[in-house]
Amino acid sequence: MKILLATSYDYPHLGGLSTHMATLQKGLEERGHTVDIISFSDTPKWKRDFIARGPSFLLNKVKKGSGYVWTLKRRKDFLEQLVKERISKNYDIINAQDVFATEAALTSNIPTVSTVHGYLTFESISKGSVDKDSTQAEALMTAEREMYKATRAIITVDTRIKDYVKKETGVEGTMIKNFIDVESFKPEVERRAEFRTKHNLSQDELLFFVPRRLTKKNGVIYPVLSFPPVLEKFPNARIVFAGTGEMFEEIKSKAKELGVENNITMLGAIDHKEMIEYYALSDVVLVPSIYSAGVEEATSISALEAMGSGVPLIACAVGGLKEIVDHEKDGLLVAERNVEELSDAMIYLLENKEIGQKLADAARAKIIAEYSHYAAAEKYEAVYKKALNK
Repeated sequence: MKILLATSYDYPHLGGLSTHMATLQKGLEERGHTVDIISFSDTPKWKRDFIARGPSFLLNKVKKGSGYVWTLKRRKDFLEQLVKERISKNYDIINAQDVFATEAALTSNIPTVSTVHGYLTFESISKGSVDKDSTQAEALMTAEREMYKATRAIITVDTRIKDYVKKETGVEGTMIKNFIDVESFKPEVERRAEFRTKHNLSQDELLFFVPRRLTKKNGVIYPVLSFPPVLEKFPNARIVFAGTGEMFEEIKSKAKELGVENNITMLGAIDHKEMIEYYALSDVVLVPSIYSAGVEEATSISALEAMGSGVPLIACAVGGLKEIVDHEKDGLLVAERNVEELSDAMIYLLENKEIGQKLADAARAKIIAEYSHYAAAEKYEAVYKKALNK
């Protein structure tokens, strides 16, 4: 098949969506398919900046959320034009990766399948882009419902999203959990010293790595809140954040308030290829997601990458994290927002390195067996074939 993966967001960007698309492309190509990716980033920069993004600030001043919705709709318009320009390439199917990419793809009359990675409306409320029960929130929910009904098939990345789509639209989706490139994300801990030297991190420190976009639902403030008791026992501990987002300044402020700022490193945006090295140089990975405004973490790609990389993982027991982590067998789960539990788990893994390694080894075995990009690509292929027969 000739397949077009489409998103109305930027690609590549530092986040799970881009990782998903790149890994799916690799898996499908290894199965013999031709796969292209199209995104908002393919639009000329002046259009992105002055038409899609430019008016947003002023519109939000008039009515909160108006600019946000404006930007999403302009993204859809630009992607629609790009898709039409690609029709001559004779794609068999388009796999849209978000609501507005679905809307853009449907205008092409190329059979379209949609992957639902989350909850557009509730995530927008959670991060403060729109207000709950506002006209803007309702516009987003309307778009979700209409597009989920219009596409030929729905794929969701966890069971909660599948249930959500069914509840809102009556459409029965196919759940295919997120996955990783098991060839790239593999144990490299024997190169820890090499990678720490490369990235200017101390050989003597105990490093907690937080590979998360710095947004509220990812719970990124909680490692900082949990850190003081850890530092009391292990003064050479450090938390390394990789990501950007609206919580960046709040994390820095809270770290200063708690007196731990000298043991916090904020890397900002990190290329996904380098993330492999940061997993390897870390002692423990933290994925501290929380339940926020109706939004739960799906099958976290960051958690899967950590497990595939042979590093002990601590995650919060929410959403898809509860499905992928088997507590005390291949990782540790703690209650969301529970500062004391997270502190205790961090200290426990530093005090019990052998147990942490056993958890990491079991996690790697699980990833190979259940979360390979090879197996996921085969499942996607089956959905595409069924959709083409509709």
